Amino acid sequence: MKHLKKIIILVIAITFSLSLFAADPVVVLKTSQGDIKIKLYPEKAPVTVDNFLTYVKNGHYNKTLFHRVIDSFMIQGGGFTEDFQQKDTLLPIKNEADNGLKNKLGTIAMARTSNPHSATAQFFINVNDNYFLDFKNKTTRGFGYCVFGEVIDGLNIVLKISKTLTGANGQFRDVPQDPILINQVELIN
Repeated sequence: MKHLKKIIILVIAITFSLSLFAADPVVVLKTSQGDIKIKLYPEKAPVTVDNFLTYVKNGHYNKTLFHRVIDSFMIQGGGFTEDFQQKDTLLPIKNEADNGLKNKLGTIAMARTSNPHSATAQFFINVNDNYFLDFKNKTTRGFGYCVFGEVIDGLNIVLKISKTLTGANGQFRDVPQDPILINQVELIN
């Protein structure tokens, strides 16, 4: 009986230790408006989370802009420097939008072109429930936009950014009149 108790305690300790390592990663976007903490979901979007974390670890997002801001829709960033130079990216990734996650308020998703499998580095944070962006079917129009995490702290910052005044800047529209910088993005968990 004494040995059984020790075995049970050991199993519980190992299980607890493993659960600490299995925690979903958390990143913080340190912006010129304040910090935004985002929990990522590698079980639901493994390719997308790995891709995003690769950009985080190599410093790609540091000193980039939220270059497209549309109130009641989303804020988009991760692709342009402060002087609107497009950053080099890795190859596009597979779209994992069929993972069951929804484009609801506070979620982060990959930006892409009309090609469903064209996402590279740019992402957006939903500032509304944008269910029309969700996966419907595996067609060009129905594929949707892959959600891979959600804001767990700093949604007030996201909403503040969404309310900024925007206009045109060369070929770009919906550009904040006062630049909103992503100073640094780091993995904190």
